[in-house]
Amino acid sequence: METHTGRFRVYRVVESVPHVNFFDTDATRLYTVYQSGYGDRQGAIDDLRTGDLVDATLAGDPEDPEEAWSVQSVERVDRVRMAFAVAAEPPAVAEELWTEGQDRPSSAVLKADSEPVAEVAVQPRAPLPGGSFVPSVLTGLVPMEDRLTELPSVGEPVADALFVDPDSPDADSYSRPFGVVMLFSEGGAALRDELYAAYDIDPDGDSRPDYDPYGI
Repeated sequence: METHTGRFRVYRVVESVPHVNFFDTDATRLYTVYQSGYGDRQGAIDDLRTGDLVDATLAGDPEDPEEAWSVQSVERVDRVRMAFAVAAEPPAVAEELWTEGQDRPSSAVLKADSEPVAEVAVQPRAPLPGGSFVPSVLTGLVPMEDRLTELPSVGEPVADALFVDPDSPDADSYSRPFGVVMLFSEGGAALRDELYAAYDIDPDGDSRPDYDPYGI
């Protein structure tokens, strides 16, 4: 048994998965951890949300990749509020960003009153497991940690993230070869609210799609 202390981004996956994923932001490694069985500390685990940035100590066996790790201590230091829309029409600006055959993300700055407040990017499906976009985001498999801290074009931290998947998590084929990431600063709240309304997202609710990843 070994312990590992670091700073992690939390990904809760979906309710049907009995684990939480912790992405080590320095070592760029994904740890699967138990989400129950913590006794008096259970409340701290239950309070974690996808997008939380935490300082934590994990314990586990690095020689056994099939066994999950356990959380010895955890403290939230920041939160990027994450929302999801699936089987949804991507924003027009995302469609304009995509070039047929591209194999890397591309992005653009979004402005309000001529001031940059957000960024939008298209993520190709090709490098993702099975080509799935939102399920890959939920498990922490989309490489985006460097974009979740600060928006370079805005010079402010990321407050909210919206992930738009043109197809459902269990789709057999895809209508578009990309998913959409939209990152908002606090100054982009009005634009965020406009998009949340368009996608029928409750900003205070849990918009993770209801699906069983074991059935896909």
